[in-house]
Amino acid sequence: MAANGTLDDDAIRRRRVAAQWLHRPRRASPAAVVRHLTGVQAQVLSAAGLALRSRTEGLTHDRVDRARTRDRSIVLAWAMRGTLHLIPAEDHGWLVPLTTEPRLANARRRLRQEGVTAGDEERAMRLVGRALEAEGPMSRRELAERLQRRGIRVEGQAIAHLAWLACAQGIACHGPDRDGEPAFVLVGDWLDRGRGRTERPDAALGELAVRYLRAHAPATPADLAAWSGIRASDAARAWRAVERRLVEVPTERGAMWTLRSTRTNEPTDVVRMVPAFDEFLLGWRERGLVATAAEWRRINRGGGWLRPVVLHDGRAVGTWRWPKGAAEPDVQPFRRLGQGVRTAIARETEEIRRFPATAWRVSG
Repeated sequence: MAANGTLDDDAIRRRRVAAQWLHRPRRASPAAVVRHLTGVQAQVLSAAGLALRSRTEGLTHDRVDRARTRDRSIVLAWAMRGTLHLIPAEDHGWLVPLTTEPRLANARRRLRQEGVTAGDEERAMRLVGRALEAEGPMSRRELAERLQRRGIRVEGQAIAHLAWLACAQGIACHGPDRDGEPAFVLVGDWLDRGRGRTERPDAALGELAVRYLRAHAPATPADLAAWSGIRASDAARAWRAVERRLVEVPTERGAMWTLRSTRTNEPTDVVRMVPAFDEFLLGWRERGLVATAAEWRRINRGGGWLRPVVLHDGRAVGTWRWPKGAAEPDVQPFRRLGQGVRTAIARETEEIRRFPATAWRVSG
């Protein structure tokens, strides 16, 4: 922190490390961690499990899988930025529509390009609901077969956009695994409490802002928009909805905000091996706090894929991967690592060993 009380970059990073629960892994359920973060990117499920591992003590892959497929306390759904996330089951009813709405028009535009008319789209949504109600969990291939029999075009990317739209509209979500992939289920069947609570638009925006700041402060409305995928104007509305709960914090990068209830914490010497797509890599608009432009080019291998990263006090100090059959992870440092960091990496390695080898490999 600068002498005048303004937060410098190191202080911002350390506070965000604490907000993300990376500084002191605790004994918490997968649902508790997901609830704190609001969501965990899960386009690769095993990477999402490792993201939860980074924030808990003694967590195993089996516990994460049980929370999703047996307890159903967390659910796999398209949410923030229109991408797959693990989210709390009770938040499905307000979080999914809020975060997917900005992408509905694009999904429908793509469907028209694939030859699916507006009438066929509406009919497909009804057919998906009826099929899942009658037959239970179904793979995307099975859904495509049912729709095709009723004259709905599913070729090309049409079925992908139809499935996304059915989930965005709260008809379906991902359920149990079938043939190694999550199947689709009817939301009302899969979530014991139905779709979870719903919120009025302004209330939902305010709730999203509070949830976001609990796990990302200090931050700005622009950060909320970048993380969630909502419009910048809606992020500003979200800030205004909870302005009495906010505290402005001066930083070297301009004004940021925290919640009044936030306990200031700036831990030091925190080393974590986070997986691909970790929340700490995607949680804010400005990524220069985590890595330089040259380092980001090493983290982002192209095609939207972010490599796993070694973090030291919130700063990327290298990437890592665990090659198939290797006894140890392959750590590629950005600079010379001190003995303390190397020792911490060894401890992290032992924790990761408790997850299946498939999780190690996808994180490469």
